[in-house]
Amino acid sequence: MSKKIIGIGLIMAFAVMLTMNSCSKTTTVLVDNSVAVTGTVSFSKDIQPILTKNCAVSGCHSGTVAPNLSSATAYNALKASYINTGSPATSEVYLWLTGKRSIAMPAGAQNNPSNINALMLAWIKQGATNN
Repeated sequence: MSKKIIGIGLIMAFAVMLTMNSCSKTTTVLVDNSVAVTGTVSFSKDIQPILTKNCAVSGCHSGTVAPNLSSATAYNALKASYINTGSPATSEVYLWLTGKRSIAMPAGAQNNPSNINALMLAWIKQGATNN
């Protein structure tokens, strides 16, 4: 009887371990479906309107969560520590937008609204000026 109980216990322990291993996620594959931007990107005309509509909303980046992407502070907030013009694809803001830091931003929105990923990358490549 005790051998039967030990056998059942071992089978159950093995089943639990097998189940736990099969339910893990180790890799997220991101597909860049952005259309390349070849024209000049303006922060005030192209980037800020998208940030205002999708990011600087209540409970997100409107002052409660860094960076503050409200129209009055967005440029300085991004330039302070989220932009790397020497290596644009490694800029923090781009990594967050594309989901390489966490879930793709803006959280809960359609994937890549208004082609923000390509616009942001092009703007950074063009020197991330406050134009």
